[in-house]
Amino acid sequence: MSKTVLVVDDSASFRQVVALALKGAGYQVIDACDGKDGLSKLDGRKVNLIISDVNMPVMDGISFVKAAKQLPAYKFTPVIMLTTESGEALKAQGKAAGVRAWVVKPFQPPVLLDAVSKLILP
Repeated sequence: MSKTVLVVDDSASFRQVVALALKGAGYQVIDACDGKDGLSKLDGRKVNLIISDVNMPVMDGISFVKAAKQLPAYKFTPVIMLTTESGEALKAQGKAAGVRAWVVKPFQPPVLLDAVSKLILP
């Protein structure tokens, strides 16, 4: 059974690029257009990993991760932040919120897939 990844990004084209890379590696993908939409997708279904952008309208990535970690079913779901932001202060905020890996855009699909495979348990 393939693993499921929730991709949260306000850019539809970027979600498609990430989904294409993930699906090519055998993952199922759920996508969301911002943090609030992402939370609505955490409705009890099994999600093995979350990939989120930081800068999004409605609910930013850090707030989304904090809210997702409050949901018992997703408390231990690993999160990769995939963003243009690379500041250490923001990375520290992400780590405190529960982010396990930080990948800076633009990304190389093999780098992202490597991070995904390390965080998703077999």
